[in-house]
Amino acid sequence: MSKYKTYFNWSTGKDSALALYYLQQDNNYTVDELITTVNSHYNRVSMHGLRKELLVAQTKALGITSSLIELPEMPSMAVYEQKMLETVTRLKKDGFTHSAFGDIFLEDLRIYREEQLAKQDLKAVFPIWKKDTKALLREFLELGFKTIIVCANSKYFGKDFVGSIIDENFIDNLPDGVDPCGENGEFHTFCFDGPIFKLPIEFSIGEKVYREYNHPNTDDSVCSDNAYGVWYCDLIP
Repeated sequence: MSKYKTYFNWSTGKDSALALYYLQQDNNYTVDELITTVNSHYNRVSMHGLRKELLVAQTKALGITSSLIELPEMPSMAVYEQKMLETVTRLKKDGFTHSAFGDIFLEDLRIYREEQLAKQDLKAVFPIWKKDTKALLREFLELGFKTIIVCANSKYFGKDFVGSIIDENFIDNLPDGVDPCGENGEFHTFCFDGPIFKLPIEFSIGEKVYREYNHPNTDDSVCSDNAYGVWYCDLIP
């Protein structure tokens, strides 16, 4: 049986890494391209604040073709959807039939993704959907993945939280109401080593900064509040 030609919506974080791992173990799919949205104003990965150079190093270590979707600093939903449509149209012409995501339990987001893809006759794949997030994080660590926290919602975390590497004690020390995988946007990570990588990605920890935002008009927002603060840890290639 021929495999479904699939592109993966790559965020650079742990959920994407584990979902990609799952997909690579599934004989029904072949992942031939990674796509990532990038803030063109800062040359950083959208939402995560990760330098584009580290994204490039990461995808090279994965050994999978990658492409960028460049967005303005605060894109409108119309701009976001137009950019996505251009990319999806190109991928469909290249023979892709499926699009994979690292989402776990955000129902509205899944429905949105499926509806947008259905307009192009593409199917969505969610390898880690509805799995217990504590179990997922433990499996992630047991498999040998390594990830560092690059940004966090200031509603739950302070400056010291960003720049820390997730370990076995991480779950037990989370504040009440925070999902172990940060699935509600409480924090985001950069995965720098694990079984899907040819070699670990090297970096050093740079400046930690605090920024405040109005709610972004994209489908992968950090949180549901109208305004919020975020701590970032700059990682230097």
